[in-house]
Amino acid sequence: MPVPRSDVDAGGPGRASVVRLWSLVAAFVLVTLVRSLQTGIPLRDPNGAILARRVLLTLGIFVVLLAVDAVRRAPAGSRTRARAVLLTLRHRWGARRLLLAAGALGAYHVVYFCYHNLKSWDVLNRPRDRLLLGWDRWLFLGHSPAVLLHDLLGQGVATYVLVGVYESFSTLVSVSFVAAVVLPDRIRDGYAFITSFVCVWILGVASYYAIPSLGPFHSAPGEFAGLPHTLVQDTQTLYLAQRTRLLADPSAHDAFAQVSAFASLHVGVTTVIVLMAWRLGLRRLAAVLTVFLCGTIVATVYLGWHFFVDDLVGLGIALVSVAAALRIVPLDGTWPRVFRPARSDGPPAGGRGRRERPR
Repeated sequence: MPVPRSDVDAGGPGRASVVRLWSLVAAFVLVTLVRSLQTGIPLRDPNGAILARRVLLTLGIFVVLLAVDAVRRAPAGSRTRARAVLLTLRHRWGARRLLLAAGALGAYHVVYFCYHNLKSWDVLNRPRDRLLLGWDRWLFLGHSPAVLLHDLLGQGVATYVLVGVYESFSTLVSVSFVAAVVLPDRIRDGYAFITSFVCVWILGVASYYAIPSLGPFHSAPGEFAGLPHTLVQDTQTLYLAQRTRLLADPSAHDAFAQVSAFASLHVGVTTVIVLMAWRLGLRRLAAVLTVFLCGTIVATVYLGWHFFVDDLVGLGIALVSVAAALRIVPLDGTWPRVFRPARSDGPPAGGRGRRERPR
């Protein structure tokens, strides 16, 4: 069953966009290396959790989504369904597209690795939580937004629901940035998505250094004393212990911190995903993710991870990140679909494929 040539190549990001993306990545790497020299702390990947394991996880998700995408795009009703899937896969994922996908995912992981090291070293700066507490009180007319949420939602079932929302963030991110490269028709759209992720991590760590902070759970612990014990408290205790460890002995091979409040990248990254889902025309998914985003905003404040102003700035960072990404990887005015009809990747069973208008 012959498969006609598609516009895979025409849907690429373009050499200039790739160069701009990797120039941004290279600049961020340089900043990270300079900061490493300033602190005297080498780049670290504790137990492979930040880079090595995540690269392997990405590879696994990539393979699974590749198979799902090929099955979805292969012509339905064919007697040689397996062969149709393989032909669709081969047609869609030539050497050029695979290299572009690897480049995009590689750029993401390099930036994510540098981001976490810079975040770790941010604990060397003096926290300014009192400033953020004051801003929150001013916005809520002298009240704590966390206490208001506890009074409104209670401190029972709502706690466990919001813990589930908050903790699902890492899974959402791990799947979404790979899906952004695999599922869209055009790899160019995936590059725009990945670039927005790159920008949000870079701007996010810049905000950490602008106003170093630990979060309400540390600066106003009494406000969260009534919450039932969950893994959130265990994680918060772990993060503070990591901070103490790094401050006591920065040269220790396992000294690595993960706590910073301003701004909330749980909110920032989720907002990027929502905005790009809308941009890709996934209205139903975007609507669901918008509800998830609202839950994330509530969870960050309710559980004491973030001040409300952290969430506001996280939203702003996301908007700037998407705008910057669409300058680095320009997209046309169309609203692409993640899944086109089967005829875009192969002819329907028993018939000839319709010719598509070139983009």
